[in-house]
Amino acid sequence: MFMSQHRRDCTRKQNERASKIAALPQAYLSPLSPEDRTILGKPIQELVQEVHKQITKPVDILRTYGKVALKAQEKTNCVTEILFPEAEEWAEKEVNLKGPLAGIPVSLKDSIVVKGFDTSVGYSCKTGKPYAADGIMVKILKDAGAVPFVKTNLPTTLLSFESTNDVWGRCTNPHNNKYSPGGSTGGEGAILAFGGSRIGIGSDVAGSVRAPAHFSGCYSIRCSTGRWPKMGNDTSMPGQEGIPSVFSPMARTLNDLTYFTRSFIGMKPWKYDHTVHPLEWREEVETEYKEKKKFRVGVLRDDGVVTPAPACARALDQVAAALSSEGHEVFDVTPPSPYEALVIASQLLNADGTRTFSSFFRSGEWNDPGAAQMTFYMHLPRPVKYLYYLWVKYVKKDSIWAGLLQGWSEKSAFENWQLVAKREAYKAKWHAWWQEEAKMDFLITVPNATPAVPHNGMKDAVSSCGYTFLFNLLDYTCGIMPVTHVDKTLDQLPASFNLKKLNGVARGAYMHYDATKMDGLPVAVQVVGQRLEEEKVLSVMDRIESALEKRGEAYQLLEVD
Repeated sequence: MFMSQHRRDCTRKQNERASKIAALPQAYLSPLSPEDRTILGKPIQELVQEVHKQITKPVDILRTYGKVALKAQEKTNCVTEILFPEAEEWAEKEVNLKGPLAGIPVSLKDSIVVKGFDTSVGYSCKTGKPYAADGIMVKILKDAGAVPFVKTNLPTTLLSFESTNDVWGRCTNPHNNKYSPGGSTGGEGAILAFGGSRIGIGSDVAGSVRAPAHFSGCYSIRCSTGRWPKMGNDTSMPGQEGIPSVFSPMARTLNDLTYFTRSFIGMKPWKYDHTVHPLEWREEVETEYKEKKKFRVGVLRDDGVVTPAPACARALDQVAAALSSEGHEVFDVTPPSPYEALVIASQLLNADGTRTFSSFFRSGEWNDPGAAQMTFYMHLPRPVKYLYYLWVKYVKKDSIWAGLLQGWSEKSAFENWQLVAKREAYKAKWHAWWQEEAKMDFLITVPNATPAVPHNGMKDAVSSCGYTFLFNLLDYTCGIMPVTHVDKTLDQLPASFNLKKLNGVARGAYMHYDATKMDGLPVAVQVVGQRLEEEKVLSVMDRIESALEKRGEAYQLLEVD
């Protein structure tokens, strides 16, 4: 019964989406006009000014981006719910067209609550249950003048760098349909990189707005907890606080990301959501780091778990060289063990034994292969698990993989508290290292050891998330900016490379690295500040982008067809 109901619900939702697209007025289905292309070429602050002056109508902006969103959907399957007709009504009756985001269409991860629509998070059991009222995120957006217009694809568990589920199907990378757009906010990565949206909002618990920006080729910032609203959204892991999930913005351009973040925080979200700190946007910090003559920049080249693949190492080198050429002090760093963070964070995030995200599955429902792998290991009988741990550590002599397996079990409250204490001690260690030893303005590193994974690649690469997960544990502000593309000539593995000699985590990551097949995929760099340093990180990203442009190395976005 449950399996048939699951299939019926998935079919119903996909048919609803297809029917809604088919029933759209011609304004959304006609080719792009010269006027549309003019709108597509303008940054959001310029469009806002035109809406304020009544030069451009919000409905025209909405229909323009609606057209491209449909093209993105056709190519990548990035869209879940189509909101266009309702969005036109909201633009006319509900949104504040005097606000700082007046008339700007905003795409939303499927987990964000919009009145009148399901928030399925990719689970069929959550379909057919539309919300009666907007969540806090959407309320703030409308009060700022923004117009939510699509919801976007994700993985059911929200614990994958892929974005596939039975309800909506598989989302693909706009650069290469054999690869993932990232996850868990992969639909946003795809639609933004394609040009079907300029601004989106996702969530990040282990890299979920950062991996999509890196895999698909757009911009994002992982805000610190308390800077962005948390309430009014659904999740696969309600109650999980060991590594808090943070909702954060993504954008097609850095200019838009900065304007949007500044404008959204300017709406005083703490007046809407008790979880938000009453922290105004600090223009003086933004200005300080736009004007500072000389930065101290730490470069984390290797986390001691997975050495970055040639394409990702080259992108990091490119940014380090650009900063050096501007006269900044750039130096390699060796911080407190990132591996220790991976062990603590992975156990905290799954302290419930993966029971919560598994509880929403119906019989026969597809699970992400990486999440399924985590559950498989979690549920092995303890004697079997211990024997496997001994074999990995002492026979295979792989202490990295063995150390992750050793504590892979459901935690009691007593054990969970011990992990939280370790987390806080680790955060204190990093803080002291940053302030007293490294004395950096910011850190740069790769967002992931490899570019995008091929579909179902997370079965092998599930543990290779350390370059993002580290900063979730630390709760640091991190920005992602695309820098280059994989080059099949420049980014081949050396002849001496031996997959069998790698630890289990690195082997899973490198199993799918192939510079020839990956040719043309985006490659990004991660810019890291400390906690609640959004203004600094965005300003620094702007300085890096300018330095790259001076060297003729500006990143080329996908052009809108």
